[in-house]
Amino acid sequence: MNWHVFWVAFATIFLAEIGDKTQLVCFSLSTKSASIVPVFLGAMIAFVLSTFIACLLGNYLQKIVPVNIIHSIAGLILIVSGVLILINKF
Repeated sequence: MNWHVFWVAFATIFLAEIGDKTQLVCFSLSTKSASIVPVFLGAMIAFVLSTFIACLLGNYLQKIVPVNIIHSIAGLILIVSGVLILINKF
């Protein structure tokens, strides 16, 4: 296992997720529950599943599409999303 990639993925995802809408939803749901366990487990399973699907798709795509094209498309999607958010169209 490449531990460098592991720690880069961990740090990037951890920092990106701090204060995002997923955490706000978990915060809100946990205020309505006597126990945080169902909220935590539901959120973790959903996050693990969505991350697993993204990893599978990324691994599959890199075999048929050059990585620089994938990076360019991902960057473009992020830029367009950011601009749409800024102009309140998203």
